[in-house]
Amino acid sequence: MLQRFFKEDDGADLIEYALLSATIGLCALAAWNLIPGKMFAAYVGWDTGVQNLSGCTPDPRGGGC
Repeated sequence: MLQRFFKEDDGADLIEYALLSATIGLCALAAWNLIPGKMFAAYVGWDTGVQNLSGCTPDPRGGGC
């Protein structure tokens, strides 16, 4: 009876697909949780770059910075 239990593979595909789906879901959830922090860091970096570019606004009457 024990040998027959280990030899049977009925339903194994279903279990494998369920485990694969769960693994993909957990990876997607972990990636989804990292996205907001990465986006915030990117926007802060872009903002800093723009602020550094526009740090000197010349006077329209001909004066320098």
